[in-house]
Amino acid sequence: MRPAAPWRSPLAWLGGVLVLYLGYPLLAFLVRLVRSPQRGFRVPGLGGALVVSLEGATLALALVSLVGVPLAYVLARSRGRLASVVGVVVQVPLALPPLMGGIVMIYLVGPYTLLGRLFGGRLTDSMAGVVIAMSFVSAPFLVVAARAAFRAVDPSRLEVAATLGHGEVARFFRVAVPEAGEGIRAGMLLTWLRAFGEYGAVVVLAYNPASLPVYTYNQFSGRGLPTTLAPTALALGVAVLAVVASRARRPRRSVPAREDVPVAARPRPGAGAPAPTPRPVRFDLDHRVGDFHLRLAHEGETAHLGVLGPSGAGKSALLRSIAGLYGAAPGPVWFGEEEVTARPVERRAVGYVAQGFALYPHLSVWRHALFARGATPELARHWIDRLGLSGLEGRRPAELSGGQRQRVGLAQVLCASPEVLLLDEPFSALDVPVRLELRRELRALQRETGLATVLVTHDPAEAAFLADELLVIAEGRLLQRGPSRELFARPASERVARLLGVENLLEGVVAGPGVIEVAGGRLPVAPHGLAVGTAVRWSVRPERVALAGLAPGGAPGPGGALVGEVVDVVDTGLFVDVVVALGGGVELRARAPEAPAALGERRALVVEPEAVALWPVAGAGSAG
Repeated sequence: MRPAAPWRSPLAWLGGVLVLYLGYPLLAFLVRLVRSPQRGFRVPGLGGALVVSLEGATLALALVSLVGVPLAYVLARSRGRLASVVGVVVQVPLALPPLMGGIVMIYLVGPYTLLGRLFGGRLTDSMAGVVIAMSFVSAPFLVVAARAAFRAVDPSRLEVAATLGHGEVARFFRVAVPEAGEGIRAGMLLTWLRAFGEYGAVVVLAYNPASLPVYTYNQFSGRGLPTTLAPTALALGVAVLAVVASRARRPRRSVPAREDVPVAARPRPGAGAPAPTPRPVRFDLDHRVGDFHLRLAHEGETAHLGVLGPSGAGKSALLRSIAGLYGAAPGPVWFGEEEVTARPVERRAVGYVAQGFALYPHLSVWRHALFARGATPELARHWIDRLGLSGLEGRRPAELSGGQRQRVGLAQVLCASPEVLLLDEPFSALDVPVRLELRRELRALQRETGLATVLVTHDPAEAAFLADELLVIAEGRLLQRGPSRELFARPASERVARLLGVENLLEGVVAGPGVIEVAGGRLPVAPHGLAVGTAVRWSVRPERVALAGLAPGGAPGPGGALVGEVVDVVDTGLFVDVVVALGGGVELRARAPEAPAALGERRALVVEPEAVALWPVAGAGSAG
């Protein structure tokens, strides 16, 4: 079915009413201009008035841009009461009639004001007065448009730029302005056109020299409509040229070809020499972000630390604190034996890979690799080759796949030669095959570069694969820490078990020393110190559960403790999950390389006591 033509929509007809309203007067004017024998092009003063308007509008735009674009950036990043007040002040000239705008400006630059006397009264009835009047009425257009554009800039891109060594001013010019460029250009166009066409404020502050609108009104009031055709036509032509020029696309920069960096000149970090000694990250943080309170400390010496927790646990706040994005306020941070708390974010030498890749839409792959302070073409070429990005140097992020964008993000931070690599959910937005491939790639980079890494994730498999030690956190607090194998084998609590993705999480009751009663029988467990009758939750990893045959009479065979019926067999291609119903709706999952049982069979389950993790239910007592 072909979609209906858009102009047949009732909405298009409603919009057409406005187009007709705006376009018909212009068309009627052009017809009158062509047919009229007297247009006013030879009237003295026309050319001078046009020059005054062009010069005044251009100077006003330059002045407003110089101070207005930075102001818009500050307002876009501020949320306090002062920013609200400033925002209101900036927009007042929009609501104030221009004639009254000229009146209020007299109290600033009039001949008898402090500024007026300081400049000898030359701020009115002069070109300076024209520019001042035009600036006052047109400035809000640029500030409002630029502020909206700056608010649309992804804050994570500014944060990544900070970790790559760029200060506040550099981030403004190299990230914020290019990304907000379309909105800024729209605001500049509106500002220039508003200044060019201003009459009310200009006629109050600077009747002479006459601008084009002042000249046109004088002609209209003195000679009637015919001599206004020429200045109106000139104004219309200037407006069309300005709009067309603003819509022109800038040519894209070319990028160096592969041959620009000879192969012999490309460094090979880690090749032919041992990787540098990692600088493990330690910290003792106590920081509030709004209503959220982060209180975490870590004293381990592992080179590869993983932080696991649910959404809202404080994982990203932890990484931002380590990176220095909150300054020194969160508390002390060490890289190896060196405390870096006092270092500003630009000088902490961290490679920060933010969520969602945080790439810059206006930069090519090659420019991304060279974006960090200190990055060289040789380093850029090495990491582009190493991460499989060769041939993509001229592409921008929108032209790349998710996996390619993630590789660009890694190449960008590695070109900065960081001391520590911080990874914030680096693979969460990727498809499973790409995610697995990049996990392996990152693990290889950990070995090759010798970088200490801190990975935050909500994926237990990802944390286990890329980290030697794990911190499990929730609500800004530590729940458990330790080597990956230890945490997965014996979670400290039911909550930790859930966060680690433990699949067998069941209920039971302590039946005696070293044994609990569960659906389907009694299960031997390691010594626990809980009193008989204590309600507990227990778990065991599926790969630690084995299926065995039954002895004559249907009793468990040697080593068997529980008996149940196989209700599901799931072959994933990598392993087989067997689900066994123990009774009362309770099911236990076992995992093996091949299917050890068929549907409907009754089997005994063999579980080693040390493989069982056990916790008392909240409110249950213990024997001490």
